[in-house]
Amino acid sequence: MYEFRTIDGPLPVMAVVDERLSTTTVCLSSKYGSRDDPSRDCGLAHVLEHVLMSAPVGPVPSFSEYVERLGGHANAETGLDRMLFYAQVHADDAEEITGLLQHAVLDPRWDERTLPQEKRAVFQELATAAADPSDVVQDAFLDHLFPGHPLGRPVGGTRETVERFDVAAMAAGHEERLLTAPLSLIVVGPAVPASADPLLAGVPATALARLGTAERDLASLPAPGPEQPVRWPDEFAWVCAGARSVGNHDPRRPHFNVLAQLLGSSPSSVLYRRLRGEAGLAYAFQSWNRGYGETGAWRVLAGVDAGNGDAALAVIRRALEEIATDGPKPDDLDSARRQAQMRIFTSVDAPLECARFLALRSGGPADWSPAAEVANIAAVSAADLREAAAQVLNGWRAVVRPEAP
Repeated sequence: MYEFRTIDGPLPVMAVVDERLSTTTVCLSSKYGSRDDPSRDCGLAHVLEHVLMSAPVGPVPSFSEYVERLGGHANAETGLDRMLFYAQVHADDAEEITGLLQHAVLDPRWDERTLPQEKRAVFQELATAAADPSDVVQDAFLDHLFPGHPLGRPVGGTRETVERFDVAAMAAGHEERLLTAPLSLIVVGPAVPASADPLLAGVPATALARLGTAERDLASLPAPGPEQPVRWPDEFAWVCAGARSVGNHDPRRPHFNVLAQLLGSSPSSVLYRRLRGEAGLAYAFQSWNRGYGETGAWRVLAGVDAGNGDAALAVIRRALEEIATDGPKPDDLDSARRQAQMRIFTSVDAPLECARFLALRSGGPADWSPAAEVANIAAVSAADLREAAAQVLNGWRAVVRPEAP
């Protein structure tokens, strides 16, 4: 059995302690994401993430390389409203790596050679994403859902914005945005390393004094872009459809999560039976809900062949309309709740996924825990799903890529 702990301090800690584990996963989470970048510097957070993981730290050439040489795994990711930096290592290396991670992220050494190298990597990442319509369509969907708003901007920025960044811009973004955003440390392992305390890890007091001192500027949400006819191409395409949902810490978030399972890609879902089984209109599709600070996005992503697009969207809408009117059947509701709960169980059971799961939920109610999340899902009712489905239908938007001219 694992023990879930929260520890207050200059860097709050969320920990899952399981003495049976032979590895320790440590994750530093910052509530600085791409939405917090100035509009002319879109992509700054993403490039900064690359630089911090690849720059020299302490006596080693880079945090990522050092962890991998120990046989561990290190990575980082930037989202719309959060950055994660994490590593999974043998428990014997946990003290050193936990302290080193904090130095890499909170007290970096700026190196003129690292930035050009990582900008080239980002250019390749942007090119890869631009060549994948299933990726492009999601950016287009969020842009349509949040027009002119930071949540509608691409996380990675553009080649033009990335090209302008210099070391001074990296240092300013780190000092003014990453450090001052709320941060937390997540540990999953047989014990909590003493170096989880940044003072014991030797992080300078000047850096710690700035942690969490700034409030996120939540720009007012504009109305979604006007609903427009979908221009289907004469080829296979990806369609992303859905609507705004609720924020990450809104008590209704589990309702939209369960709705995503009810219309997900599992053979137990309503949509699987209709879209793939009965109509044979889509093979690859998925549904999910993502909460941000003040709002969220519920969506379905489906790959459809030429000539099947309108019919596929009609099947999805009919399923939502039936749920909004009559609610789900009891056995379908029970299955969707179990699917949503199982996603939590499987995340908690895998140390690295557990750390990411906790990181994405840090900063919420003080009494939150994985067990509380499971209980909240169990309490989702048919009436809750009727309201969630009605909200999705009311804000419904659909975008396709590639798009016919």
